[in-house]
Amino acid sequence: MSHLGLLHLLQLQSKQRNMCNLTLCVLLFLTCSCSSLSSCPAQCLCETTVVNCVSQNFRSIPQPLPENITELNISGNDISNLNNESFPRPLEHLTHLYVSGSQVEELDSMVFKNLPSLRLLDLSNNRISQFSVEALPRDNKIEALNLSKSLYNYSYVGVFADLFKHSLPKVSHLDLSSNDLVLLPEGMFTGLSDLTVLDLRNNSLVTIRNDTLCNQALKELDLRDNALKVLPNVTLEKFSSIPDLRVRLAGNPWRCDCNIEDMLVWLERHQFVVDRLNLTCTGPAELKNFPLLHLEQSQLSCWSNAGDAMDRALEPSYVFLGMVLALIGVIFLLVLYLNRKGIKRWMYNIRDACRDHMEGYHYRYEINSDPRLANLSLNSDV
Repeated sequence: MSHLGLLHLLQLQSKQRNMCNLTLCVLLFLTCSCSSLSSCPAQCLCETTVVNCVSQNFRSIPQPLPENITELNISGNDISNLNNESFPRPLEHLTHLYVSGSQVEELDSMVFKNLPSLRLLDLSNNRISQFSVEALPRDNKIEALNLSKSLYNYSYVGVFADLFKHSLPKVSHLDLSSNDLVLLPEGMFTGLSDLTVLDLRNNSLVTIRNDTLCNQALKELDLRDNALKVLPNVTLEKFSSIPDLRVRLAGNPWRCDCNIEDMLVWLERHQFVVDRLNLTCTGPAELKNFPLLHLEQSQLSCWSNAGDAMDRALEPSYVFLGMVLALIGVIFLLVLYLNRKGIKRWMYNIRDACRDHMEGYHYRYEINSDPRLANLSLNSDV
């Protein structure tokens, strides 16, 4: 009986210990939960580890933020400047940050130093004119960067170019659509060795240089709705050298003349232009909206040769016009020569008339300047 009692006593103690541990865990959980809830910024909605502060007229990043936050959405506010006070303490678990449409103009150095786990950064629909190369730590883990419609104007494209070359080693998805870009700086994307998706839609790009896209990892390239009229051969070769690349080119004003012949051959040989069936001509007028892949070589007029032919056709006209003008000049000189005496006499008459006129002015001036002569003139008039 004593052994059974002792065993029963040990079992009771074990149960009590387990109950205490369970109670302690519950208390710790409630404490952490209360702590997380209490750190939710005012005017924001916090659900587990997601904080939503959309369109609350914030002028800075709301504080304090929960330590266990994984996603923060502060889009639609009025935060013109992001600086090192925007995230004053480390947020080790924050992976997604949305700052879209918040009037952001400047991103200072080390602004994201306390976000070591950041994977997605959305800065679309802003007016960025300054983006410090040191805004992101060298070992940042950003994989997706949305800069759609975020550039103040196209002349600030160098701000992004410097950023891409030095500060984004892990980016695989990059959105630069709707930024009115005209030309991309040389080697703009060379620092993005892991880039797989590049969105350049709805810009004003007039050409793609051969050294702009040297990313062998690139899989998706969107060039729709730009101002491309033809792609140079070197660019076509560069596209062909990138394995598994898929390109979109619809919505560009393709000029269907002899300069586009090589591109047509390239389109027929390669299948990686996803929307090649939707490519149409915008000029000349007789080929407007005509599909590129249905063009025949005979339809492609070489405008430069036509211009040369026109110049050659006009050469006789230019010669004839020159001869006529020369003849008119000779006749004019001949008329002057035959009437040289009359012209000379006419010039003498003009000279004498001018002299008489000037003498009259001189006489009046002398009378007006000498009172005695003026009185004499008055007496003579009487």
